[in-house]
Amino acid sequence: MTFSFHHEARQDLKRAVTFYEECSAGLGYDFLEEVYAAIKRIQAYPFAWSFFSKRTRRCFTHRFPYSVIYRVNQGEILILAVAHSHQKPDYWYKRLKK
Repeated sequence: MTFSFHHEARQDLKRAVTFYEECSAGLGYDFLEEVYAAIKRIQAYPFAWSFFSKRTRRCFTHRFPYSVIYRVNQGEILILAVAHSHQKPDYWYKRLKK
């Protein structure tokens, strides 16, 4: 199953990678790998994760306090947010309308 990022989700990812890279060299890359591992799990089993909202699901990363929030629509995975689990939990809801 293919996937794509909502343009604001791509910005979420870039900001988080930059933050972790500034914390420690290489940590941003580790974070990026972890997010893409979560995406691979989603691609393999798109309906395995429980609903997070009426139309979305959430897959947590293993090593970092982030989750990939997505929806499946006509055979494609749309990633709506790469969200920190402890900050502004519903900031991405407006993206459902776009």
